[in-house]
Amino acid sequence: MDISDGFDAGNIEVLDLNDPSAIQLRIRKDEGEDHYQWFHFRVTGARGVDLKLAIVNAGEASYTKGWENYRACVSYDRRTWRRVSSTRYEDGTLTIAYTPEQDAVWFAYFAPYSIERHHDLIARCLESSLVRHELLGRTLDGQDLDLLRVTEAGGEPTEGKKQCWIFARQHPGESMAEHLVDGLLARLLDSSDPTSRALLNKADFWIVPNMNPDGSRRGHLRNNAAGANLNREWLEPTMARSPEVYLARQKMQATGLDFALDVHGDEALPYNFIAGPEGVESVTEETRALQAEFEAELAAANPDFQTEHGYPKAEMGKANMTMATNWLADHFGALAMTLEMPFKDNANLPDAEFGWSPARCERLGEGILTALLGVVDRL
Repeated sequence: MDISDGFDAGNIEVLDLNDPSAIQLRIRKDEGEDHYQWFHFRVTGARGVDLKLAIVNAGEASYTKGWENYRACVSYDRRTWRRVSSTRYEDGTLTIAYTPEQDAVWFAYFAPYSIERHHDLIARCLESSLVRHELLGRTLDGQDLDLLRVTEAGGEPTEGKKQCWIFARQHPGESMAEHLVDGLLARLLDSSDPTSRALLNKADFWIVPNMNPDGSRRGHLRNNAAGANLNREWLEPTMARSPEVYLARQKMQATGLDFALDVHGDEALPYNFIAGPEGVESVTEETRALQAEFEAELAAANPDFQTEHGYPKAEMGKANMTMATNWLADHFGALAMTLEMPFKDNANLPDAEFGWSPARCERLGEGILTALLGVVDRL
């Protein structure tokens, strides 16, 4: 039997593999800060063996509330990821009990979205006449930072149209964010979809499916190759520490911005919800009302979204201006929001077999376009 993480987004350290019923594992920390929670590894040579995989440093992970009622993801084909019902968190250890049915099985914190799949997404989108690709620049590890411009008939950005930015995976371990963008793009590029056609009559889209390819490939939870948490870099980004934010922000200033959606995942809360720039003083009452309308439209479009549960609201004047949503709302006077999705499941509509899944992320991405159409004229 063997356990490995020598692949894209792999993350695990093997401490003891002698006894299949007492395997000892550790999650590696991100570069820089002491963040860790993402795991992704393969077990081979254990067909029919009753395994107990103990992640012994789970109790020191970044968000220990994330382990409560959590179920690990498992796959044989790396396309379909089911939940392991016999996942337990106790005394600082996360234990996954599982009996493989095949010679190789993969485990992950959430269904991964690989860098290779990211490039497949870019290539697939570029088959559409609506899409143009721009290379924003390169990351510290030398990876491409891809921007997709989606405009009516693939033309130049049109004066008078709303400029809508959607970006995902500032925190690389939040792979559900790119799954959502995948679904959103598929609908936006569907020429037979009336919602997409109506939106493209009114808006140009600028979409960054993966803001942190270095962290994604390295198997990080939150940081880039320099150890920077990109969603704390928006006030003063630098090419040395956070080129991903520096380059995206520079492009936003060139295009203008009327709408921004920053797509994330939350470890602890089993709900889909919006976090807005509540503590930003410059945000007008009209924009706050428009955010509430967008949320209501999204809840109507997809019942997996809700408005009751979410983060505590920051006091007025006490917003963290290093975060994307707050900086964008203040700088552009735009409707800027953060969408959070669960690593676990939607507690309001649970799915025992799959939990919160890539397919549900994609459907929520489709719903984003319905909600945006409801408010786009007032951006």
